[in-house]
Amino acid sequence: MENIKFKPLDKERIIISADRLTRFKETETKYLRVFRDILTHNLISPKYKKPEIDEMDYWRLKNIAEYVINSSLKILSPDTKPDLLINRRLLECEKSVFNCDEKTDMLLNNKINYNAIIKLFPSEVPLNLKWLKMLSVSDNPFKDSFLHALHFPVKKLVICEGITEEILLPEFSRILDYDFDKFGVHLISAGGKNQVVRLYYSYADILKIPIFVLLDSDAGKNYEEILPRLRQEDKIYILDHGEFEDMLPEKLVEKTLNYSIENISLSPSEDCDRTCGMVHYLEEYFKKRGAHEFKKSDFAQAVKLNISGEEDVSDEFRNIINSLREM
Repeated sequence: MENIKFKPLDKERIIISADRLTRFKETETKYLRVFRDILTHNLISPKYKKPEIDEMDYWRLKNIAEYVINSSLKILSPDTKPDLLINRRLLECEKSVFNCDEKTDMLLNNKINYNAIIKLFPSEVPLNLKWLKMLSVSDNPFKDSFLHALHFPVKKLVICEGITEEILLPEFSRILDYDFDKFGVHLISAGGKNQVVRLYYSYADILKIPIFVLLDSDAGKNYEEILPRLRQEDKIYILDHGEFEDMLPEKLVEKTLNYSIENISLSPSEDCDRTCGMVHYLEEYFKKRGAHEFKKSDFAQAVKLNISGEEDVSDEFRNIINSLREM
């Protein structure tokens, strides 16, 4: 590496790189992105074109990126010695979650000085970086991750259709003593039932952990598309009727509407059609009162603020969470 010349990474770039390397994302994809980005923007000599970097042997790619990172850290945190226990723990965590081949193992078997990177962290960092810090100080990081609700390492993946589930399902689960961050449950909103199928296909190929798929009641066709590829450890849950919003208890909806709109002239049960589902009802409700446009994400956030206890969790939500808990 003595002939390599590079522009040192600054503190911000190093923290961003550590963040990207420890997120819930396929191992090979995230490591290649970070390492290739370093060679593209910071390597002065030898200078490679982008196609050459994209085709570079993983071992050489890793070694150069590691050298640039660690050399930059010697400037920013010169007295911090590496602790390769962190690297080994990260490798074990990645391989417990994702399927990794020999090429990916090359990327994971690095000597990045995470100990020095952790010293650069500000007081507030996302959960994945809190988890990285925990790896450096804890005798039992898995137990401590549970105690401190650090979310990582991820043990289950939930794929749902929309933003309402993404916002409210973790909150209802927390109320029922199944905190997603404590139990390592990662939730992804696909943005539609067809996208749920696409995401399931892609994650089923790369994950070792169980996948829980949550679908609205009208997603029978999508259920049939997933079923032939459903792994033994995975589970599909289809709502008994309607959409996720239809499972919200009426009292919780009324409480949220009273919170969301001041000076309501009509009670939520009057004047609006309830036969076409909760989303249609809410769209009509907001429109007739001259309020702002109904948006699922905004309403879900308002519902979240108005959840006070187990009385706000419907029976169907309990069934969903119990089904997920039992996986």
